[in-house]
Amino acid sequence: MKQNSSSPGVFVLLGFSDKPQLEIVLFVVILIFYILNLVGNTIIILASCRDPKLHTPMYFFLTNLSLLDLCFTTSVAPQLLVTMRRKDKTMSYSGCIAQLYVAMELGSTECILLTVMAYDRYAAVCRPLHYAVIMHRRLCLSLAATAWLSGLATSLIQCSLTIQLPLCGHNHLDHIFCEVPVLIKLACVDTTFNEAQLFVASVVFLVVPVSLILISYGYITQAILRIKSASGRRRAFGTCSSHLVVVIIFYGTIIFMYLQPVKSRSKDQGKFVSLFYTIVTPLLNPLIYTLRNKDVKGALIKLILGKARG
Repeated sequence: MKQNSSSPGVFVLLGFSDKPQLEIVLFVVILIFYILNLVGNTIIILASCRDPKLHTPMYFFLTNLSLLDLCFTTSVAPQLLVTMRRKDKTMSYSGCIAQLYVAMELGSTECILLTVMAYDRYAAVCRPLHYAVIMHRRLCLSLAATAWLSGLATSLIQCSLTIQLPLCGHNHLDHIFCEVPVLIKLACVDTTFNEAQLFVASVVFLVVPVSLILISYGYITQAILRIKSASGRRRAFGTCSSHLVVVIIFYGTIIFMYLQPVKSRSKDQGKFVSLFYTIVTPLLNPLIYTLRNKDVKGALIKLILGKARG
């Protein structure tokens, strides 16, 4: 990867180095969360692939989400853990830029994928008799591919524009990983265009998806209220509430980070918010879906028993 002539050879990721005691606590917490993330999302992927009962659109998208969360957290957590335990907080320029592209691609993909999952729940609750026809295999594959490719496209555009900014040798990133708003803030030239472009991209990948999700859940709520059976209403609500919890947590934190003016962000708030949507939220997905879903719990029991017999 070609290095900008005004860019430093290495970056210094300050993270929480100004709070040594907090850094030690966060290291342990992040390590535990990362291990649980790896285990939880891997189990969901294996269970969804091996149990025929889970070969449905809902679990196909859940498998994509688990794979996405595995990759998203892995793009940030290992480097963060290494940096936190070293006195030398440096990270190579190429490593930082690679992390920039990967994290942006995966984060943008998740924004679209959660919208796709909301549409799947809308079809399941509001059009139950036509669900199998609407959510056919080809459409599911197309929607998943659209999510992944749209994330890749926005990453290539946004990150390529960002790395062209001259940094004039500035190399101290007061953050936990290499992220677009932080690099824009580090630039030594006028960044109005980059901030405007980031705002537009944030509207497309955050505001529009959230609006579509809220609209779909408006229709879902109406459909659930029309169900006469109380147990039927509970089942329908349970099917969708897990996804809605994930949506609220993920979008709430990432909107806070990306829809504020770059130079008005509090550095400590930004660090904790980024920590939340890169480390905490990916762990909540397997916890929420497994603890509240009988089909997934049944598949997990079969998977564990199968391993034990093997």
